[in-house]
Amino acid sequence: MSLTLRTISREQHLAYIQSLPAASHMQVPGWADVKAEWRSENLGWFDKTGQMVGAGLVLYRQLPKIKRYLAYLPEGPVINWFSPNLTDWLQPMLAHLKQQGAFSVKMGPPVVIRRWDANAIKTGIADPDVKRLRDVEATFIEPRAFEVADQLRRMGWQQGEDGGAGFGDVQPRYVFQVPLENRSLEDVHKGFNQLWRRNIKKAEKAGVEVVQGGYEDLATWQHLYEITAERDKFRPRPLSYFQRMWTALNSEDPNRMRLYFAVHEGEAVAAATMLIVGGHVWYSYGASANHKREVRPSNAMQWRMLRDAYALGASVYDLRGIGDSLDENDHLFGLIQFKVGTGGQAAEYLGEWDFPLNKLLHKALDIYMSRR
Repeated sequence: MSLTLRTISREQHLAYIQSLPAASHMQVPGWADVKAEWRSENLGWFDKTGQMVGAGLVLYRQLPKIKRYLAYLPEGPVINWFSPNLTDWLQPMLAHLKQQGAFSVKMGPPVVIRRWDANAIKTGIADPDVKRLRDVEATFIEPRAFEVADQLRRMGWQQGEDGGAGFGDVQPRYVFQVPLENRSLEDVHKGFNQLWRRNIKKAEKAGVEVVQGGYEDLATWQHLYEITAERDKFRPRPLSYFQRMWTALNSEDPNRMRLYFAVHEGEAVAAATMLIVGGHVWYSYGASANHKREVRPSNAMQWRMLRDAYALGASVYDLRGIGDSLDENDHLFGLIQFKVGTGGQAAEYLGEWDFPLNKLLHKALDIYMSRR
């Protein structure tokens, strides 16, 4: 299969993404405006007839002092990953990126390798000998994903030594998803564990209301988000980041990003952002106040977001990253415990892969990053 690759316009890129059932929100043209500190390029793959058959958003980060770039395709490119000959797709891409001055390429194939359902995870949590998700027998394994990994290795792509402890990559390797396809809402609600169902009821009884907000409400979001950052000890992104995200994504598609608030007695006590690309809906960022936790605003908000995703005809509601530790003392354990209550499934992606176009500079960057 002979494929050609060339730079395409944002309009062509968007039209291609819109023709697909779904794609990562990090592979839509508007994502380039969210990541304003990177230079960007839209790539298209074409078959012999001139038909576009794949697309990719590349972000270029310049190395300090020299005109060389790290080329990054977050959760992309959007190509046929199960093609028997990935070389046909990736060789033209590497040649093009090298021409553009890239010394190293990082990409995240959107390929799921294993899935664990909620019961398998609960069994793992209850077993004191089980410390990690991969110690639990997977409910579903995608044999073709192993083929993809083999092809990439043979082509000279490399993966981080750690084998991915969860957040070792730039994007999380393990995520939690609630499948919605061919299910009734009743069935989804039944899948929640007792605690979740009880908390949803509790919030309803207490009079928690979930409402959608707009651009003008991002300051309220920011306030809750900064409280959360202090409580959970992470560095918050500035308000300008979320304003830029809102403007960039919603000017591309008015229904790309949403903002939700759980309100109790007139006060916003929890908030979340939601992203939508075709049939894939993500719960992206979440925040909550330190008080009024007993009225369970987060559960109420998730249930509303899930119902809205369902109403949009989504095939999956994605709660994004989890660590792979099932050890109750691990700092990321609360995340998986909260998310597993939705009755969904944990999914392991292939993780991110690097191709050193210039081995010396690639090594230098590795050392630089490890010291940061």
